[in-house]
Amino acid sequence: RGDMSLVGPRPERPDFVEVFKDQVPNYMKKHMVKAGMTGWAQVNGLRGETESLEKMKRRVEYDLHYLRNWSLALDFSILLRTARIVLRDRNAY
Repeated sequence: RGDMSLVGPRPERPDFVEVFKDQVPNYMKKHMVKAGMTGWAQVNGLRGETESLEKMKRRVEYDLHYLRNWSLALDFSILLRTARIVLRDRNAY
């Protein structure tokens, strides 16, 4: 449909957005770009369920780092790391 890119901050469920937008500093900045199927936070171990506010804060830090440092090379690096994780990690999803 064109509403996602391959790489970018992962989307959150709408009910999570409502909760985190007031609790996590700069949370809404990650929504300035298209959501991605994989991202910098995910290849650095911050994937899956968001069990805590602290984990969401760390995810947002990684997402903002990605936005500040975006490059085609960074996207390719994230895609390669994603492929390695999917092929090697039994818990990848």
